[in-house]
Parts: sequence; C-alpha cells; structure tokens
Amino acid sequence: MANVVIVGAQWGDEGKGKVVDIYTAHADEVVRFQGGNNAGHTLVVGDEKTVLHLIPSGILHQGKRCVIGNGVVLDPKVFLEEIEGLKGKGYLQDDSQLMVDGAVNLIMPYHVAIDKARENRNSDRKIGTTGRGIGPTYEDKVGRRGIRFADLLKPETFRRRLEEVLPEKNFYLEKYLGQAPLDADEIFAEYQGYAERLRCYLGNSSLELDTAIQAGKNILFEGAQGSMLDIDHGTYPYVTSSSTVSGGACTGSGVGPTKLDQVIGITKAYVTRVGEGPFPTELLGEMGERLRAAGHEFGATTGRPRRCGWLDIVALRDAVRVNGLTGLALTKMDVLNELETIQVCTGYRYGDQVLTHFPSDLEVLEGCIPILEDVKGWQTSINEITSFDDLPQAATDYVRKIEEWTGVPVVLVSVGPRRDETMELSNPFA
Repeated sequence: MANVVIVGAQWGDEGKGKVVDIYTAHADEVVRFQGGNNAGHTLVVGDEKTVLHLIPSGILHQGKRCVIGNGVVLDPKVFLEEIEGLKGKGYLQDDSQLMVDGAVNLIMPYHVAIDKARENRNSDRKIGTTGRGIGPTYEDKVGRRGIRFADLLKPETFRRRLEEVLPEKNFYLEKYLGQAPLDADEIFAEYQGYAERLRCYLGNSSLELDTAIQAGKNILFEGAQGSMLDIDHGTYPYVTSSSTVSGGACTGSGVGPTKLDQVIGITKAYVTRVGEGPFPTELLGEMGERLRAAGHEFGATTGRPRRCGWLDIVALRDAVRVNGLTGLALTKMDVLNELETIQVCTGYRYGDQVLTHFPSDLEVLEGCIPILEDVKGWQTSINEITSFDDLPQAATDYVRKIEEWTGVPVVLVSVGPRRDETMELSNPFA
C-alpha cells in the first residue's frame, strides 16, 4: 500500500496529466484536491488527445475510482460537459467510478462575472486569471458565503443560500464594476437543471478515502497548477487561490498527513509560465520562441501562449522544500533535442548580492538577474528511446546534474507526449 501526491514544481503546465495517467496504473483511487476548471491536464493515449479540467486524469483507466475532494471548486456546467465528453469517447460508463465531495464549493455565474470584470478594470496591473470565477469562489468559501455541492441537491437550501448572497453580488457588480445584475430565478432554474444529473456523484471524500486506506488500497493525489502559484508560497499576488503544494492534499481531501508516503514533483526540463508575474529566467527573444514552438507551449485551458525560460534551480529547490519532495518527474526533455548548449539558472544576482534561495519579497524577485550555467546539449532525437541507459551521455548528465542541484532523485523522464514515451526510473508505489 502507498499513498502518493503529485504536484507541479514550477508555475504549472509541467505535464502532470501525463504523469498522473502513468501512475494511475499502480493506483486504485485518484483524488483531485484543489483548483477548478482554471487548470487543464492534457493526456495523449495512442493518437487521441484528451484535455481534462476538473475530473482526475485517472478516469481514462477502467476500474479506477476518481474523487473530487472538498478543496476543489466546481462549475456544474463545465463538469457536466466534461462528463459527456468522456462518455462520448467510451470512458466513465459506470458513474460509480466518479465521486464529488459534498463540501465542494460551486462556481456561480456571479463569480465568473466578477472575475472577468475585475481583470478588465485592472488592465494596467492584471493578475492574469483565466476568468473562470475561481478566485471569487474561494473568496466566498473563506468568507463563509459559499454554496456547496450538497446544497445544490436540496432546492430549498440552494434557493435560500442564493437569495442570501446575490443582492450583495449584484450591488458590487453594478455599483463598483459597472456590470449588469444577475437574476436569481434564472440562476436557480439553470442550476436545478444540473442538480438531478449530478446527484449520483455525491459522496464524502474523507470517509471514502479512509475506508480505502484501511483496506490497503493505493491512492494517488493529483494537484493542479504548480507550487510557484500557491496562495501562500507562490509569487503572490500573481498566484492561484488555493493551496497547490502537497499540504493541500490533506486539507483538500480530508486525509491526514501521516497517511501520505511519497510526494513527486513534476518539472519540465525548462520552465514555462502563463499569465502575469515575475519570471527570472524568461527568454524574450528567439530562444524563447524556439522553446515555445518545439514544446507547443499554449495553455490547455485558455490557449494563451506560455512564457518560456531556462530551468530555474533556485525556484525548484524552493518547491522541494515546501512540498517535501521525495522524487522528481522530469518532462519535455525532447524539447531540448536540437540545442548545442542548454543554460540552467543556479542562482540570482540582486544588486551586489548572490541569492541561492527563492526570495519571498516580490520586489526583490522582480529585480533578480539569473546566474546561468552552461550545460552541453545532446543534439539528437531522444523521443523513441525507452531506456534511461540508452540516452545520450549529455542527456543523462543533464538529469544527474538536476539531481545534484536539488538533492532529489529523478524517478521518471518523459521524452514525448505519449504514454510510451516515458522512462520510469523507480516506482513511488513500490
């Protein structure tokens, strides 16, 4: 038995979907513990690509139960569209394969309206949200104004909660953001249309997962976004609104920390970031465009082009510490195939100081200049290689240097988007 947490070790988009998909082969249950449909996990099975925003990536495996934990925020419309899309592809034929915790907070139309209007209003200092209503939903959750999944299934409760909160939201939308007010009857009718279709998925993640643990089952906890976007530990305020680090697996699913065995951090062989905020190793010229083109670096949720840069060891060591990483999964090694020289950031220069730890002060971070070390490239395709020992020497040297810099073993290397373009160096479930 083993319980393994998968987290992004950068600014998101590290390839968590593929890694979770691979590790699901060893798991009995897969749990999503934070975020909402602002995240997108892209999986390629054979020649078919599937993008998931809410449902855990393990849904592509038969016989695995997928759990959406209490730490997630859920848009019922998007959730149903994802369910229908999966069923249309032949997945999720048994509804008992999917469960949603009753404490999951719902994304409401006013959350989306507020999110979009705020970003438009702050055009000169955007956070870079996806406009999906994630932040405002978490605000209401913390402010004890949220409407939960269990409330949706009780019409009288849902109506009462909606009428309690909507006047305040309409006042804010009209008087401050200059937007049209929303109608309670329309929202109620729309969401009650979702209720009966979603009733079969209601459950208790903490209770169900504890039962599974007691039965000796393997559980995989799947995070969204990345450590540098964590609400507490990321590049605040240019972060998401939930806890993306490994501790969020406990609070977002109702499983105690003593039940977790391994924490695997996903990192690209370089770095990308979507949205606003400081990015010390960002490449603004031809090399950045080259990485973007080779890596197809466009957001799975928004389609926005990702900002690209060299691998940042300073930020990665920060992720190692706050997550307690026991292993690294290195993705997109193949994107560097043609490079004669690869650069890696091993420190920051700030004025006359050399920093080897990630600064928490945003103004300091914005003033940091990366200290870059040259690493020899392998200049050949590694996409078809299936054994780590068969990689070019320069490629294995790159992996070993990452291990040396971070103090964490690399347990998986991905050299392409498909399942079979992966090398598992060790199994965290073993």
